[in-house]
Amino acid sequence: MSTLSKVALTLLIIGGLNWLLVGLFQFDLVAAIFGQNSALSRLIYVLVGLSAIYCISLLFKPTTRRADIRDDVRRAA
Repeated sequence: MSTLSKVALTLLIIGGLNWLLVGLFQFDLVAAIFGQNSALSRLIYVLVGLSAIYCISLLFKPTTRRADIRDDVRRAA
């Protein structure tokens, strides 16, 4: 997994946990830390949204399994 994918996934997890808090307790952690409608909190929300768009591409990325790699190496030998 690339560094960009890890960062995007981390931001999505943060966003998901924030929405969990909003849904269960009506508490917006991002707004509480960075201020309601502040530029920094809006930036966090934008980055989470962009991460979601990026992670859509991960759904369609082909996976490489180790067993497939071993089979390819055996066939090449």
